[in-house]
Amino acid sequence: MADAEKKKKTDKGDPAGDVKWVRKDLLGLRDLSVAEINLILDTAESFQEVSQRAVKKVPVLRGKTVANLFLEASTRTRISFELAEKRLSADTIGITGSASSMTKGESLLDTAANIEALKVSLIVLRHPSSGAPYRLARHTAAGIVNAGDGINEHPTQALIDMFTMRQEKKTIKGLKVVYIGDILHSRVARSNIWGLTKLGADVIVCGPKTLIPWGIEELGVRVVYDMKKAVRDADVVTLLRIQLERQNETLFPSLREYGSSYGLDSEVFRLAKPDALLMHPGPVNRGVEVESALANSPQSVILKQVTNGIAVRMAVLYLLSGALPND
Repeated sequence: MADAEKKKKTDKGDPAGDVKWVRKDLLGLRDLSVAEINLILDTAESFQEVSQRAVKKVPVLRGKTVANLFLEASTRTRISFELAEKRLSADTIGITGSASSMTKGESLLDTAANIEALKVSLIVLRHPSSGAPYRLARHTAAGIVNAGDGINEHPTQALIDMFTMRQEKKTIKGLKVVYIGDILHSRVARSNIWGLTKLGADVIVCGPKTLIPWGIEELGVRVVYDMKKAVRDADVVTLLRIQLERQNETLFPSLREYGSSYGLDSEVFRLAKPDALLMHPGPVNRGVEVESALANSPQSVILKQVTNGIAVRMAVLYLLSGALPND
Protein backbone atom coordinates (compact mmCIF):
# COMPACT_ATOMS: atom_id res chain seq x y z
CA MET A 1 0.00 0.00 0.00
CA ALA A 2 1.37 3.40 -0.97
CA ASP A 3 2.16 5.79 1.88
CA ALA A 4 -0.54 8.26 0.83
CA GLU A 5 -3.15 5.51 0.53
CA LYS A 6 -2.12 4.05 3.88
CA LYS A 7 -2.41 7.45 5.59
CA LYS A 8 -5.83 8.02 4.01
CA LYS A 9 -7.06 4.68 5.35
CA THR A 10 -5.83 5.13 8.91
CA ASP A 11 -6.17 8.88 9.43
CA LYS A 12 -9.36 8.77 11.54
CA GLY A 13 -7.95 10.62 14.53
CA ASP A 14 -4.95 8.75 15.94
CA PRO A 15 -3.98 6.30 13.19
CA ALA A 16 -3.24 2.64 13.81
CA GLY A 17 -0.06 3.05 11.80
CA ASP A 18 2.12 -0.06 11.71
CA VAL A 19 0.91 -1.50 15.04
CA LYS A 20 0.80 -5.30 15.09
CA TRP A 21 -1.84 -7.20 17.04
CA VAL A 22 -0.17 -9.49 19.60
CA ARG A 23 -2.95 -10.29 22.11
CA LYS A 24 -4.58 -13.71 22.05
CA ASP A 25 -7.66 -12.33 23.86
CA LEU A 26 -10.05 -9.40 23.64
CA LEU A 27 -11.26 -8.97 27.21
CA GLY A 28 -12.08 -5.26 27.34
CA LEU A 29 -11.19 -1.83 26.01
CA ARG A 30 -9.75 -0.64 29.31
CA ASP A 31 -6.35 -2.15 28.53
CA LEU A 32 -6.21 -1.41 24.79
CA SER A 33 -4.14 1.40 23.34
CA VAL A 34 -5.47 3.97 20.90
CA ALA A 35 -3.47 2.29 18.13
CA GLU A 36 -4.97 -1.14 18.94
CA ILE A 37 -8.52 0.24 18.91
CA ASN A 38 -7.90 1.95 15.57
CA LEU A 39 -6.36 -1.22 14.18
CA ILE A 40 -9.60 -3.11 14.90
CA LEU A 41 -11.71 -0.33 13.36
CA ASP A 42 -9.47 -0.11 10.29
CA THR A 43 -9.56 -3.89 9.85
CA ALA A 44 -13.37 -3.85 10.15
CA GLU A 45 -13.52 -1.45 7.21
CA SER A 46 -11.82 -3.99 4.98
CA PHE A 47 -14.17 -6.77 6.12
CA GLN A 48 -17.27 -4.66 5.55
CA GLU A 49 -16.83 -5.17 1.82
CA VAL A 50 -17.17 -8.94 2.25
CA SER A 51 -20.83 -8.60 3.29
CA GLN A 52 -21.59 -6.78 0.05
CA ARG A 53 -20.37 -9.63 -2.16
CA ALA A 54 -22.57 -12.21 -3.82
CA VAL A 55 -20.56 -14.88 -1.98
CA LYS A 56 -20.17 -13.50 1.53
CA LYS A 57 -17.22 -15.60 2.62
CA VAL A 58 -13.42 -15.46 2.85
CA PRO A 59 -11.13 -18.38 3.82
CA VAL A 60 -9.01 -16.65 6.48
CA LEU A 61 -10.18 -18.90 9.38
CA ARG A 62 -10.55 -22.09 7.37
CA GLY A 63 -9.44 -25.03 9.51
CA LYS A 64 -10.02 -23.21 12.81
CA THR A 65 -12.89 -23.88 15.21
CA VAL A 66 -14.67 -21.25 17.29
CA ALA A 67 -16.85 -22.13 20.29
CA ASN A 68 -19.63 -19.73 21.25
CA LEU A 69 -20.19 -20.26 24.97
CA PHE A 70 -23.21 -18.13 25.87
CA LEU A 71 -24.22 -18.55 29.49
CA GLU A 72 -26.59 -15.59 29.39
CA ALA A 73 -29.45 -14.71 27.05
CA SER A 74 -28.45 -13.09 23.75
CA THR A 75 -29.87 -12.59 20.27
CA ARG A 76 -27.96 -9.90 18.36
CA THR A 77 -24.50 -10.64 19.78
CA ARG A 78 -24.74 -14.42 19.40
CA ILE A 79 -26.10 -14.32 15.85
CA SER A 80 -23.61 -11.61 14.86
CA PHE A 81 -20.66 -13.70 16.09
CA GLU A 82 -22.00 -16.81 14.35
CA LEU A 83 -22.33 -14.97 11.04
CA ALA A 84 -18.88 -13.41 11.44
CA GLU A 85 -17.35 -16.85 12.05
CA LYS A 86 -19.11 -18.43 9.08
CA ARG A 87 -18.06 -15.60 6.77
CA LEU A 88 -14.47 -16.19 7.84
CA SER A 89 -14.94 -19.91 6.97
CA ALA A 90 -14.44 -21.10 10.56
CA ASP A 91 -16.10 -24.20 11.98
CA THR A 92 -18.41 -23.21 14.85
CA ILE A 93 -19.83 -24.81 17.98
CA GLY A 94 -22.72 -23.22 19.86
CA ILE A 95 -23.10 -23.91 23.60
CA THR A 96 -25.71 -22.38 25.91
CA GLY A 97 -25.86 -22.54 29.68
CA SER A 98 -29.02 -24.66 29.75
CA ALA A 99 -27.48 -27.16 27.30
CA SER A 100 -24.07 -27.46 28.96
CA SER A 101 -22.72 -29.69 31.73
CA MET A 102 -22.53 -26.59 33.93
CA THR A 103 -26.15 -27.36 34.83
CA LYS A 104 -24.74 -30.57 36.36
CA GLY A 105 -22.19 -28.73 38.46
CA GLU A 106 -19.23 -28.56 36.07
CA SER A 107 -17.12 -25.44 36.59
CA LEU A 108 -16.45 -22.84 33.92
CA LEU A 109 -12.77 -23.80 33.84
CA ASP A 110 -13.56 -27.49 33.39
CA THR A 111 -16.06 -26.69 30.66
CA ALA A 112 -13.44 -24.62 28.87
CA ALA A 113 -10.80 -27.34 29.32
CA ASN A 114 -13.09 -29.85 27.65
CA ILE A 115 -13.78 -27.41 24.81
CA GLU A 116 -10.06 -26.79 24.38
CA ALA A 117 -9.40 -30.54 24.33
CA LEU A 118 -11.49 -30.60 21.15
CA LYS A 119 -8.82 -28.37 19.54
CA VAL A 120 -10.92 -25.21 19.57
CA SER A 121 -8.91 -22.10 18.65
CA LEU A 122 -11.20 -19.37 20.00
CA ILE A 123 -13.90 -19.21 22.67
CA VAL A 124 -16.48 -16.42 22.56
CA LEU A 125 -17.80 -16.12 26.11
CA ARG A 126 -20.84 -14.35 27.48
CA HIS A 127 -21.15 -14.76 31.23
CA PRO A 128 -23.35 -13.19 33.94
CA SER A 129 -20.37 -12.74 36.31
CA SER A 130 -18.00 -9.80 35.89
CA GLY A 131 -14.42 -10.97 35.34
CA ALA A 132 -15.24 -14.47 34.05
CA PRO A 133 -13.43 -13.98 30.68
CA TYR A 134 -10.30 -12.74 32.48
CA ARG A 135 -10.22 -15.86 34.65
CA LEU A 136 -10.75 -18.10 31.66
CA ALA A 137 -8.02 -16.37 29.64
CA ARG A 138 -5.45 -17.14 32.34
CA HIS A 139 -6.23 -20.86 32.26
CA THR A 140 -6.53 -21.68 28.57
CA ALA A 141 -4.34 -21.41 25.50
CA ALA A 142 -7.39 -20.72 23.34
CA GLY A 143 -8.13 -17.12 22.49
CA ILE A 144 -10.96 -15.61 24.54
CA VAL A 145 -13.39 -12.99 23.23
CA ASN A 146 -15.47 -11.25 25.86
CA ALA A 147 -19.05 -11.08 24.55
CA GLY A 148 -20.25 -9.39 27.76
CA ASP A 149 -19.38 -10.16 31.37
CA GLY A 150 -21.77 -9.08 34.09
CA ILE A 151 -21.75 -5.29 34.45
CA ASN A 152 -18.07 -5.02 33.53
CA GLU A 153 -17.48 -4.71 29.77
CA HIS A 154 -18.87 -5.55 26.33
CA PRO A 155 -15.90 -4.64 24.12
CA THR A 156 -17.18 -5.73 20.72
CA GLN A 157 -20.43 -3.75 21.14
CA ALA A 158 -18.42 -0.64 22.02
CA LEU A 159 -16.20 -1.19 18.97
CA ILE A 160 -19.34 -1.47 16.84
CA ASP A 161 -20.65 1.79 18.27
CA MET A 162 -17.34 3.57 17.64
CA PHE A 163 -17.09 2.10 14.14
CA THR A 164 -20.59 3.41 13.37
CA MET A 165 -19.76 6.86 14.74
CA ARG A 166 -16.55 6.98 12.74
CA GLN A 167 -18.35 5.98 9.55
CA GLU A 168 -21.08 8.58 9.98
CA LYS A 169 -18.97 11.42 11.44
CA LYS A 170 -15.58 10.61 9.83
CA THR A 171 -13.80 11.09 13.16
CA ILE A 172 -14.47 10.46 16.85
CA LYS A 173 -12.13 13.09 18.24
CA GLY A 174 -14.10 16.10 19.50
CA LEU A 175 -17.54 14.49 19.29
CA LYS A 176 -19.99 15.14 22.12
CA VAL A 177 -21.42 11.71 22.92
CA VAL A 178 -24.24 11.38 25.45
CA TYR A 179 -25.36 8.19 27.20
CA ILE A 180 -28.81 8.20 28.78
CA GLY A 181 -30.21 5.46 30.99
CA ASP A 182 -29.00 2.70 33.26
CA ILE A 183 -25.30 3.58 33.42
CA LEU A 184 -24.88 1.67 36.70
CA HIS A 185 -25.52 -1.77 35.18
CA SER A 186 -24.37 -1.09 31.61
CA ARG A 187 -21.28 -2.97 30.43
CA VAL A 188 -21.81 -1.29 27.04
CA ALA A 189 -21.47 2.14 28.62
CA ARG A 190 -18.29 1.15 30.45
CA SER A 191 -16.59 -0.19 27.34
CA ASN A 192 -17.65 2.84 25.32
CA ILE A 193 -16.35 5.20 28.00
CA TRP A 194 -12.92 3.51 27.94
CA GLY A 195 -12.79 3.58 24.15
CA LEU A 196 -14.32 6.97 23.37
CA THR A 197 -12.32 8.92 25.93
CA LYS A 198 -9.11 7.40 24.55
CA LEU A 199 -10.12 8.51 21.05
CA GLY A 200 -10.78 12.07 22.20
CA ALA A 201 -14.58 12.23 22.50
CA ASP A 202 -16.36 14.33 25.13
CA VAL A 203 -18.56 11.79 26.94
CA ILE A 204 -21.57 12.74 29.09
CA VAL A 205 -23.68 10.31 31.12
CA CYS A 206 -27.24 11.09 32.15
CA GLY A 207 -29.90 9.29 34.15
CA PRO A 208 -31.50 9.07 37.59
CA LYS A 209 -28.98 9.51 40.40
CA THR A 210 -29.66 5.94 41.51
CA LEU A 211 -28.49 4.66 38.10
CA ILE A 212 -25.26 6.68 37.90
CA PRO A 213 -22.24 4.89 39.45
CA TRP A 214 -20.51 6.77 42.25
CA GLY A 215 -17.17 8.19 41.13
CA ILE A 216 -17.75 7.65 37.41
CA GLU A 217 -16.26 11.10 36.74
CA GLU A 218 -12.86 9.55 37.48
CA LEU A 219 -13.16 7.74 34.13
CA GLY A 220 -13.08 11.08 32.33
CA VAL A 221 -16.80 11.65 31.77
CA ARG A 222 -19.20 14.37 32.85
CA VAL A 223 -22.42 13.66 34.74
CA VAL A 224 -25.51 15.71 33.83
CA TYR A 225 -28.81 14.78 35.47
CA ASP A 226 -31.01 17.10 33.38
CA MET A 227 -31.67 15.32 30.09
CA LYS A 228 -32.31 18.52 28.12
CA LYS A 229 -28.98 19.97 29.22
CA ALA A 230 -27.20 16.71 28.43
CA VAL A 231 -28.64 16.41 24.91
CA ARG A 232 -28.11 20.05 23.90
CA ASP A 233 -25.60 20.29 21.01
CA ALA A 234 -24.80 16.56 21.16
CA ASP A 235 -23.29 14.84 18.12
CA VAL A 236 -24.40 11.38 19.26
CA VAL A 237 -27.13 10.37 21.70
CA THR A 238 -27.03 6.75 22.86
CA LEU A 239 -29.89 5.28 24.86
CA LEU A 240 -29.39 2.38 27.24
CA ARG A 241 -31.86 -0.26 28.34
CA ILE A 242 -33.10 -0.38 31.92
CA GLN A 243 -31.62 -3.68 33.11
CA LEU A 244 -34.22 -4.86 35.59
CA GLU A 245 -32.69 -8.35 35.63
CA ARG A 246 -29.52 -6.96 37.27
CA GLN A 247 -31.26 -4.84 39.90
CA ASN A 248 -31.54 -6.31 43.37
CA GLU A 249 -33.58 -3.34 44.58
CA THR A 250 -36.00 -0.81 43.16
CA LEU A 251 -33.91 2.12 41.91
CA PHE A 252 -36.80 4.19 40.50
CA PRO A 253 -40.57 4.16 41.15
CA SER A 254 -41.74 2.62 37.85
CA LEU A 255 -40.90 2.23 34.17
CA ARG A 256 -43.68 4.68 33.39
CA GLU A 257 -42.13 7.34 35.61
CA TYR A 258 -38.68 6.62 34.22
CA GLY A 259 -40.02 7.02 30.69
CA SER A 260 -41.63 10.35 31.50
CA SER A 261 -38.36 11.73 32.91
CA TYR A 262 -35.66 10.06 30.79
CA GLY A 263 -37.44 8.63 27.76
CA LEU A 264 -36.18 10.47 24.67
CA ASP A 265 -38.73 12.06 22.36
CA SER A 266 -38.44 14.17 19.22
CA GLU A 267 -38.87 17.44 21.12
CA VAL A 268 -35.85 16.81 23.35
CA PHE A 269 -33.79 15.27 20.54
CA ARG A 270 -34.17 18.50 18.55
CA LEU A 271 -31.89 20.12 21.14
CA ALA A 272 -29.03 18.02 19.76
CA LYS A 273 -27.16 19.08 16.64
CA PRO A 274 -29.23 18.92 13.43
CA ASP A 275 -27.12 16.00 12.15
CA ALA A 276 -26.94 14.17 15.50
CA LEU A 277 -27.02 10.37 15.51
CA LEU A 278 -29.41 8.32 17.61
CA MET A 279 -27.95 5.03 18.82
CA HIS A 280 -28.99 2.09 21.00
CA PRO A 281 -27.14 -1.22 21.57
CA GLY A 282 -30.48 -3.06 21.87
CA PRO A 283 -32.84 -4.49 22.71
CA VAL A 284 -34.94 -1.32 22.42
CA ASN A 285 -37.88 -0.80 24.76
CA ARG A 286 -40.03 1.54 22.70
CA GLY A 287 -42.06 4.00 24.71
CA VAL A 288 -39.72 3.65 27.68
CA GLU A 289 -36.21 4.63 26.53
CA VAL A 290 -37.22 6.20 23.24
CA GLU A 291 -40.24 7.36 21.30
CA SER A 292 -41.03 4.79 18.60
CA ALA A 293 -41.13 7.35 15.76
CA LEU A 294 -37.71 8.66 16.79
CA ALA A 295 -36.23 5.16 16.79
CA ASN A 296 -37.42 4.84 13.19
CA SER A 297 -36.24 8.30 12.12
CA PRO A 298 -33.53 8.97 9.49
CA GLN A 299 -31.13 10.02 12.26
CA SER A 300 -31.42 6.63 13.94
CA VAL A 301 -28.50 4.31 13.14
CA ILE A 302 -29.69 1.50 15.39
CA LEU A 303 -29.99 -1.02 12.56
CA LYS A 304 -26.68 0.15 11.06
CA GLN A 305 -25.10 -0.79 14.39
CA VAL A 306 -26.50 -4.31 13.97
CA THR A 307 -25.18 -4.58 10.41
CA ASN A 308 -21.77 -3.19 11.37
CA GLY A 309 -21.51 -5.81 14.09
CA ILE A 310 -20.59 -8.51 11.59
CA ALA A 311 -17.62 -6.63 10.11
CA VAL A 312 -16.31 -5.57 13.53
CA ARG A 313 -16.52 -9.08 14.94
CA MET A 314 -14.90 -10.51 11.81
CA ALA A 315 -12.02 -8.08 12.41
CA VAL A 316 -11.67 -9.13 16.06
CA LEU A 317 -11.68 -12.86 15.27
CA TYR A 318 -9.22 -12.38 12.43
CA LEU A 319 -6.75 -10.35 14.51
CA LEU A 320 -6.91 -12.74 17.47
CA SER A 321 -6.43 -15.78 15.29
CA GLY A 322 -3.22 -14.31 13.95
CA ALA A 323 -1.82 -14.02 17.48
CA LEU A 324 -2.52 -17.65 18.36
CA PRO A 325 0.06 -20.45 18.03
CA ASN A 326 -0.47 -22.75 15.07
CA ASP A 327 -2.89 -25.56 15.85
